[in-house]
Amino acid sequence: MRIGPYQLENNVIVAPMAGITDRPFRQLCRRLGAGLAVSEMLSSNPKVWKTDKSMNRMDHSGESGIRSVQIAGADPELMAQAAQFNVQNGAQIIDINMGCPAKKVNKKLAGSALLQYPDLVEEIVQAVVGAVKVPVTLKIRTGWDPANRNGVEIAKIAERNRIASLAVHGRTRACMYKGEAEYDTIKAIKQSVSIPVVANGDITSPEKAKQVLDYTGADAIMIGRAAQGRPWIFREIDYYLRTGKHLPTPEVSEVRSILMEHLLNLHQFYGEPMGARIARKHVSWYLQSHDQEGQFRRVFNALEQPEEQIEALENYFETLAAN
Repeated sequence: MRIGPYQLENNVIVAPMAGITDRPFRQLCRRLGAGLAVSEMLSSNPKVWKTDKSMNRMDHSGESGIRSVQIAGADPELMAQAAQFNVQNGAQIIDINMGCPAKKVNKKLAGSALLQYPDLVEEIVQAVVGAVKVPVTLKIRTGWDPANRNGVEIAKIAERNRIASLAVHGRTRACMYKGEAEYDTIKAIKQSVSIPVVANGDITSPEKAKQVLDYTGADAIMIGRAAQGRPWIFREIDYYLRTGKHLPTPEVSEVRSILMEHLLNLHQFYGEPMGARIARKHVSWYLQSHDQEGQFRRVFNALEQPEEQIEALENYFETLAAN
């Protein structure tokens, strides 16, 4: 799949997830087989650009692969300025967020709330595309609610305003993450436009990835929650799509190696005390299948110091290997 001048290594993409797809996670997913990793969304409000949170989200230093940065907001002029600012900071692709269903984002009329207002969607897209010389992509949901699935209309707006590719989550805003994603709308969108379409939502296995690609005709798939604690899902899906065969499940020793690498990178990236705090949710995801009763995770979540976290995990994996 191509996005503007950029040829992706494969068609398996990391979804932008606030609080999750920071630089350490993006780098790990890229190393483990993702063709592209999109950053956490950045507010188009310039007043917050200098906060620690935004500075971390903008940090792409030393990152491999194509740098795709997602921006969110509802004011066309501010969105255009945010796009220019991020391109100056090294973004090679700008992604517009019209998919986030979170209330705190939607009450500012950003994210998927914009799908109610196609005219405003068009104004924002025109402003951002016109403001930068890099490709601009768009992420949407299938509509505002099940009675208003206007994804095809939004897709046509995107195409006529030179959006380089379109990612579609197979739920409406009202659905949040409940129920099952539906792919009929994504299929209809793919049939209605000629730009690349990326299917997103409930893709949790190599078989599901192939099934969704075959059914929708989409050019690529985007993985979000299924990669939490399982960043090797990208190589598993890529391998299956290329060969029809399964890679073996990672050995506990490899899970340990990947988790420790991720932990150390989080500690280094955020420093104290944030690194240790942010690490907790990731460790919890990695260990869900091993620590099913959550006994170790409860102990781990009480640890404040990076050194304590490292020691606790090393002891945990040594015990696991001995049993």
